[in-house]
Amino acid sequence: MPDRAAQERINDFAIKIATVNGTGSASANTLLMKAIFRMGVPVMGKNYFPSNIQGLPTWYEIRVTKDGYVARSGRIDIIVAMNAETYVRDLKEVSAGGYLIYDSTWPRSALLKRDDITIIGVPLAKLCNENFQGVRARILMKNIAYAGVLAALLDIDMEKLKELLNETYGKKANLVAANLKALELGHNYTREHVSCPLAMHIKPLDKTNGYIMIDGNTAAALGCVYAGATVGAWYPITPSTSLMDGFKSFCDKLRVDPQTGKKNFMIIQAEDELAAIGIVLGAAWNGARAFTPTSGPGISLMNEFLGLAYYAEVPAVIFDVQRVGPSTGMPTRTQQADIMLCAYASHGDTRHVLLFPANPEECFYLTVKAFDLAERLQTPVMVLSDLDIGMNDWMCPDLEWDDSYKPDRGKMLSKEEVLKLDKFFRFVDRDEDGITYRTLPGVHPKASYFTRGSGHTQYGGYTEDSTEYQMVLDRLKRKFGTAARMMPPAIIEQRGPFEVGVVAIGSSDGAVREALDILKARGVGVNYMRIRAFPFGREVSDFFDKHEIVFVVEQNRDAQLRSLLTLETPVEKTKLRSILHYSGLSISSECIVNGIMAEVGEGRSRITGAAS
Repeated sequence: MPDRAAQERINDFAIKIATVNGTGSASANTLLMKAIFRMGVPVMGKNYFPSNIQGLPTWYEIRVTKDGYVARSGRIDIIVAMNAETYVRDLKEVSAGGYLIYDSTWPRSALLKRDDITIIGVPLAKLCNENFQGVRARILMKNIAYAGVLAALLDIDMEKLKELLNETYGKKANLVAANLKALELGHNYTREHVSCPLAMHIKPLDKTNGYIMIDGNTAAALGCVYAGATVGAWYPITPSTSLMDGFKSFCDKLRVDPQTGKKNFMIIQAEDELAAIGIVLGAAWNGARAFTPTSGPGISLMNEFLGLAYYAEVPAVIFDVQRVGPSTGMPTRTQQADIMLCAYASHGDTRHVLLFPANPEECFYLTVKAFDLAERLQTPVMVLSDLDIGMNDWMCPDLEWDDSYKPDRGKMLSKEEVLKLDKFFRFVDRDEDGITYRTLPGVHPKASYFTRGSGHTQYGGYTEDSTEYQMVLDRLKRKFGTAARMMPPAIIEQRGPFEVGVVAIGSSDGAVREALDILKARGVGVNYMRIRAFPFGREVSDFFDKHEIVFVVEQNRDAQLRSLLTLETPVEKTKLRSILHYSGLSISSECIVNGIMAEVGEGRSRITGAAS
């Protein structure tokens, strides 16, 4: 029985649910997380699933966090152990003073022995076998039954769970009834046999008003629609496929003429990633806003076409939802290991524009920015998300939209403007900012030009003349300098007159913010800069100038962000310290706190500051 003398912890604990892939547990886990969210309590969900279809272990982590933290906590307080194969591992993960919940239909006493945690057994299989027919139904309903168990133990509002079931299966009354029955079986049994709620439980708050739960791929897909994208081409690859699924779903609702039924969008599943980026470039050259979602292996295949787009100056948007490499790696785990690959993709001298969203909210807004930048700069723009952002549900502020928005097409000449010119030259830099004027096919014969990936002059003609070739290449470098002034600036939090700074990108942001709060409580003051784009703005170098030590937090083995910073800014390499996390699990605050304290903690260095 649970220890009622345990210290009460309200709205501040982590649950991990261990199941088998393919058993339908995702529905139960999402149900729990969303019910907590609807109780006004900030919550975070992380899904750790295998890359096979069925049969291997899978875990889902729910962090209940009254303070609204979005990273893993680094500890597990409650384990729901539904997979016999991982009992031993799951038992070890529970923090002292925590709880393990298991299916007691079969005795597990030999495996479930720890004096410092509480073991709770509920005969879930027995309950479902007695109340449902068919093997598949019993397996599926057992997952909903453990949701009922947790609802009883944690005091989750059953009405919220029922509300969500009706929303999910509302048109299928039989499914609503079956799921509700399973939910109540687990809930009622637990209330009758276990003292509820646990010392760790949930009390309603009002901290989720004005927020939604959404994953990054869905948010990016919505951003594509609002940005005016009409063409998407892709080859399915985890973890980016759901971005195109979301785009199609939104287009089916928003991009179909209500009178004629005609679709004003095109989605093409190509034979591979190389073909996908080729389709995107063809569509963009013709004037469409076009994009492709992929992951690291896809970027590797796209390198040649990315070089063409850079040199021929064709706009395109590429989403790289990063996963673990190298090679096939671990397709269903997260990492930030494509930074250098994307920054200099293709052979020869290339530099590409990169955007780094930190959460689904920024996936939406930076997606719109990506399309505008691609056309203003006439170049590929890559949005580097990752699996953690792309495929997990995050609590984000309501997305807002300015209906007066108009796509920024950049230096695109109309027919009237072309006719005023003596002659149109595609690659002449009239404004000395590195960005030339372009036209779309069919505007007027006078506006035509030949697009080539081979050496060309500023007038668009073929050349192997060294001077003419170098003139174009130097202009492209100048354009990249112009791009730096157009990028979303880094977000800098100057928390005090401290000599220590932290730099991060993307999904590391949540863990860094939590780590800074922990460090502050320990009397260590640290300033923070989150970089949102490459090329880097002047503010990045300024931040380095103001600090003696800067920790670079990133989720890869080889310190790729640190390498890019030393290549592209004048920062002294010795000033930068790496904090690296590359296990495939999303980063937690623990490794950041430990990394900083190891160097600047009390008695270790003069470089520290008291946090106010």
